[in-house]
Amino acid sequence: MHFKDRSTKMRLRVISARNEIPNLNPNEKTVHMAFRASNVDFLNLMQRCPRLRMIQVPPSYRKTMSNAIQVFLEMQGVEMLEGDVWGHRKDLDEYYTVDDTTLEEIRVLAASGASVDDVADQIHKKARISLDLIKYIAKTKITA
Repeated sequence: MHFKDRSTKMRLRVISARNEIPNLNPNEKTVHMAFRASNVDFLNLMQRCPRLRMIQVPPSYRKTMSNAIQVFLEMQGVEMLEGDVWGHRKDLDEYYTVDDTTLEEIRVLAASGASVDDVADQIHKKARISLDLIKYIAKTKITA
């Protein structure tokens, strides 16, 4: 394995219903909540996946989330993003994957000194990925 071939895949575990939470891999770090989760669902998710770093929810769900759970997640070091997983088929794969080409473009733009907002604007025009997710990748991949 070449050093350059290190796994660069960005995979979000798509959670379609609260009954999936107990069966999640405890090592999940990034998830997309495809259902309107309650505070208890978020707490159960945090207990099940202690290494969680990012949760993405659809914009309409984000507006209905309580401030308390958002503050709690922030205190736990979990970033809350707004966005959708366009075109994802859960029946084919439980993970939504951001392709390597898009990740590399984000990395190159971020490394060239472009602001996170500029990176997000440029990539968002080409790829069907939420602005928040692009910004998250740009911030985390710079330091990774």
